[in-house]
Amino acid sequence: MAKGGTIFLDEIGDLPLDLQAKLLRVLQDGEFERVGSSQTLKVEVRVIAATNRDLEKAVQENQFRSDLFYRLNVFPIWLPPLQERKEDIPLLVRHLVLKYNTKLGKKIEAIPPQIMKALQAYSWPGNVRELENIIERAVIISQGSRLDPGEWLPKPSVMPRASRIPTLEELEREHILSVLETAGWRVSGERGAAKLLGMKPTTLEARMKKLGIERKR
Repeated sequence: MAKGGTIFLDEIGDLPLDLQAKLLRVLQDGEFERVGSSQTLKVEVRVIAATNRDLEKAVQENQFRSDLFYRLNVFPIWLPPLQERKEDIPLLVRHLVLKYNTKLGKKIEAIPPQIMKALQAYSWPGNVRELENIIERAVIISQGSRLDPGEWLPKPSVMPRASRIPTLEELEREHILSVLETAGWRVSGERGAAKLLGMKPTTLEARMKKLGIERKR
């Protein structure tokens, strides 16, 4: 059905290994057989795949085929979780309120500032889906023209107190590891960790050696 067009494969990281081999054949050769048929069909289609899993880690754990990963990873786009882009929350909330106004026949026109502040203070472990669920519930129970989530409003995340204050060296090590992960363990280059940290690659490599950070291959 998608021949000559685009097919979106959501949660590609959950595809069983036996089906991964079949999908790889479609991507490589543009050929497949329907279930119960021996006729080989040709197809040309653009594939967009999405996942919330770390596929590189899944490859290392033999849970995802490396050849399929590299076949799919032509133009990767990383979308950060909602907790890392809280400036998007007001826009998403207004969009969702309009969406459920239309769906539920409501006329909510105002979002109180304290409610928006509470939504931005929350950590959103369930990401955008959790935000959508909360806004849908709020629209359902709101009686007037103002959004009223009632008791459904999420509480701001409270970080537990650390039992021990980390040393400066420990904090530096954690920070460097975080930046290396963000840069895909590239040390040098325009998108390398050294550039992000504002230091020379040789300086970063020296700090990594001192802090016992081994460079991933």
